[in-house]
Amino acid sequence: MRIFSLVFIAMLSLTTFAPASFAATVKVVVNGKTITDTDISQRAKFMRLERRGKSNNDRLRLAKEELIDEALMIGEMERIGRSVPDSAVRDAYAKVAVNLKLSTSKLNEILNAAGVQSKTLKDKLRAQLAWQGVVANVLRQKVQISDLELDLAAREEVGETTNYDFMLTEIVFLNTTGTTRSRTNEANQYRRNFNGCDNAVDLALSYRDAAVRKMGRRHSTQLAKPVAQELAKLNVGGISKPRTIASGVQMLAICAKTAAEDLTFVKNKLRNEVGTEKLKDEAEEYLATLRERASIEYR
Repeated sequence: MRIFSLVFIAMLSLTTFAPASFAATVKVVVNGKTITDTDISQRAKFMRLERRGKSNNDRLRLAKEELIDEALMIGEMERIGRSVPDSAVRDAYAKVAVNLKLSTSKLNEILNAAGVQSKTLKDKLRAQLAWQGVVANVLRQKVQISDLELDLAAREEVGETTNYDFMLTEIVFLNTTGTTRSRTNEANQYRRNFNGCDNAVDLALSYRDAAVRKMGRRHSTQLAKPVAQELAKLNVGGISKPRTIASGVQMLAICAKTAAEDLTFVKNKLRNEVGTEKLKDEAEEYLATLRERASIEYR
């Protein structure tokens, strides 16, 4: 979940806000938990730092709804017999500061300058940690991805021109001498004289600063798409056209090429992607159900 953008630092003035002296008024009661006008106002100010909401009234409305959701998240964590330790909240708060390249004291100072108490951010972090716990303990086991579904998705991803396993050797003309253009010309000359991986090293000895490295097995989906498509059209013993990379000019030689039957690594990548998306959908649906069943009293 997004905490807030680094851009908020630039938009802050050093003007400090005077603390309010008014007594807090309860605005919402969620399953017995109260949300006050102070809670809502504080969260709305924090949303302004996040650049969320079109106007102050919009932020107040969004803040109220977000606080209701968070009350439900923490309540559900308590229902399953768990809680978020204060130490975990402190660690999360410190991590926010680190991500913003700030000390925690400087983060406190910036929040205070905007009229936001550090407790406001810590409360938000506590709710996020609580929800992560609920998702991990209640929802993750519900996310099931069938092997058939993954097989179909994997085959669709690799496609006809990228469903290959290669044994590759990399040849790089390093940018230590000459220009990229001159190195490319030399690489093209190497390519014209190339007659297979077995002689790749011997041929490279004819050129200054030409490096040869065995890359081993690569599935086409592990390569950049244009490279994979080019290699798919070449036979064993073929070599790709020179491409400019950070260290020089690169070519890839095909030492072996077979149609890929094992899609395990593609499936594992998809399992993570699909699983994360399904878990997100489950979490949103679960929270919506909690809202429907909750006792929410607006005052």
